[in-house]
Amino acid sequence: MEKHFDQELDALKNEILKMGALVEDAIFESVEALKQLSEDKAREVIAHDKIVDHLENSIDEMCVDLLALYQPMAVDLRFITMALEITTDLERMADLGVDVAQRVLELAGKPLLKPLVDIPNLTLIAKEMTKEALDSFVNKDANLARQVILLDNEADRLRNLVQKELLEDYMMKDPSTTPRALPLLLVARHLERICDHATNIAEDVIYMVEAKVVKHHPELLEKDNQQ
Repeated sequence: MEKHFDQELDALKNEILKMGALVEDAIFESVEALKQLSEDKAREVIAHDKIVDHLENSIDEMCVDLLALYQPMAVDLRFITMALEITTDLERMADLGVDVAQRVLELAGKPLLKPLVDIPNLTLIAKEMTKEALDSFVNKDANLARQVILLDNEADRLRNLVQKELLEDYMMKDPSTTPRALPLLLVARHLERICDHATNIAEDVIYMVEAKVVKHHPELLEKDNQQ
């Protein structure tokens, strides 16, 4: 019985990693579509979201079956219940990738307002946070989860830079730029929200491994880093 449980738990981990890889692809490809102003790429991101939705449902079923059949205890129980929450975060992250792709469709046929600098950098952080949050979950690595949470400040900083530049240097000085500036402003917001969801996963990992609630308690992270 224990062998079968371990095998099914490994299968669950693999499905979560597969879902995470699809989310990473959605983040990357949506911004690639933006760089190229490619409607085709944007529509591919939107179409592939159905695969993520299907995986979410499949993983949820796996979790329910594991809980019903094996009645796990302690860390395994927390792992499975956290998996149910994490797939919700991943699905929302994929939806935000779709939101970026939809902004690309709004900009199609118009030249980009400015060269993209901070948005691609924010994309790299979003991908890194997503990957490391999932790695921390699968490997039950609370220290890696802490590093993910600390990256969120840089994501906020880049989003703020994008918003400040678009608002102050373009929209306020020349309102006619608004139709091209607003989608870019929203893209930065979508990417930053992806980072927030990665942070949620990392916070769940710390709770799963250490039974410590760090959500809304950044002082606990600071204490950990000082030790």
